[in-house]
Amino acid sequence: MTTTPDPAFAGRTYPAGTAHTVSAAKIAEFARATGATSPLHTDPDAARRAGHAGVLAPPTFLVSLAQATEAQYIEDPASGIDFTRVVHGEETFTLHRPVVAGDQLVPTLTVEAIRAAGGHTMVTTRVDLADAAGAEVAAVRSMIVVRGD
Repeated sequence: MTTTPDPAFAGRTYPAGTAHTVSAAKIAEFARATGATSPLHTDPDAARRAGHAGVLAPPTFLVSLAQATEAQYIEDPASGIDFTRVVHGEETFTLHRPVVAGDQLVPTLTVEAIRAAGGHTMVTTRVDLADAAGAEVAAVRSMIVVRGD
C-alpha cells in the first residue's frame, strides 16, 4: 500500500449508507461526554416544551456517524491512506434542522478534495445526512492531514 492518498478519489461520492436511528441514550451520553448541560439533551419533557419531537442532539453529535461513514473511504486500501499517519485538521457542521431522538438519518459520503501541501496531503470529505424521506438534515465536513514521509 502506498502512503500517499490517491488524488483520483477526489469527487467520488459513495452510495448512501444504512439508515441510522438517533437514540435519546446516545444523545445523553454524548452530552455528558462533551459537557453539554442543557436539559434539552436529556429531558424529553423539556425538549417537547421547547417544540422538539424528542431530546435535542448537540450540534457536534453527528461527528461519530460522520466518522463511521468516512471509514468506507479511509479503510479502502486503494485510497492510499495510512491511518497511522493521519492527524485531524478541522470539522464543520451545517445543520438544516435540529437533530432529535428518533430521527432516521441516511449518510452519504463525498470525497471533496485531495491536495498536497508541504509534503503532506490534505483530504476533505463531506457526509450529507438526510431523513428517511430524503430531506437534508445536516452536513459534516472533515479535513484530515495525511503526514508525508
